[in-house]
Amino acid sequence: MKKLMSLFLSAMLVLGLAACGEQAGGTPDTDQRENSTAPVSDQSTPSEPPSTPAAPETITITSLNGNREPVELEVPYDPQRIAILDMASLDILDALGVGDRVVGSASTSLDYLQSYVTDENISNLGTIKEADLEAVMACEPDVIFIGGRLSKSYDALSEIAPVVYLATDSSLGVVESVRKNAATIASIFGLEDQVAALMGGFDSRIKTLKAFAEGKNAIVGLCTSGGFNVLGNDGRCSIIGVEIGFENVGVDANIDTSTHGNEASFEFIVDKNPEYIFVMDRDAAIATEGAQLAQEILENELVMGTDAYKNGHIVYLAHPAVWYTAEGGVTALDLMLADLE
Repeated sequence: MKKLMSLFLSAMLVLGLAACGEQAGGTPDTDQRENSTAPVSDQSTPSEPPSTPAAPETITITSLNGNREPVELEVPYDPQRIAILDMASLDILDALGVGDRVVGSASTSLDYLQSYVTDENISNLGTIKEADLEAVMACEPDVIFIGGRLSKSYDALSEIAPVVYLATDSSLGVVESVRKNAATIASIFGLEDQVAALMGGFDSRIKTLKAFAEGKNAIVGLCTSGGFNVLGNDGRCSIIGVEIGFENVGVDANIDTSTHGNEASFEFIVDKNPEYIFVMDRDAAIATEGAQLAQEILENELVMGTDAYKNGHIVYLAHPAVWYTAEGGVTALDLMLADLE
């Protein structure tokens, strides 16, 4: 009996070992089949998208100093608080869509920039000729923009914040000056890619006007305090002679007329007898109370004898405040060309 039991146990042991062998080396069980068909897991860390370079804290631009000399100027990158004492710069900032950074502005009569004057959250900083230094300091700007009328205040303002002083260059031309200054301001905010769109169309408009002006002459001037001053190609309204191409017969090219021109008699206008006369009304531009209109000053008995008057070619620039206080701005350039067109 013991021998029979021993044989039975031996047989069971053999069968058990066989089953184990089949399990280990034969057909895999369900779990093993699933594991064998699954992809090998990647133990490496998934690749991450390339990180965006950190924005710089400052950027270096070319600006002018108090002596109107080009200098390298370090300014905060993407400043959040801007003080404006120059309408051409405000014009460009507005066009770039960063006008909401303006915390203080000089006063202006320009219609398209009035929101910066009437907004109670924007401090009044004086005028483009005389800054209120205490008000500038109180608005705690990251950067200050000025124009040529405040060059004498450059050092005092620089003690408050970096001062960006840009200007138009008559030798470069108004259009190229606007393009250059817009690019400089845009670089401060990382908006360089917007400049081309802002300047779109200006070159073709200049080309059309230039074709019309070819072979024609003109006197360019401004009316102020009851008189008429002639302007050259070295300052205000220079776009008419430099880029548009009217032959400016009003002054000798070597005479400095960049500020307010040189006073001229009406006999002088009669003697030159230009085909066109372009007139900027300075008194209207600065809202001088009680001043005569340019048309009242210019259209006298003498001037009415010129070819320009007889042919209806006296052109009163329709936006004198733009020409006088915002030349160098993007919207200003659009309006200036519209006046000539």
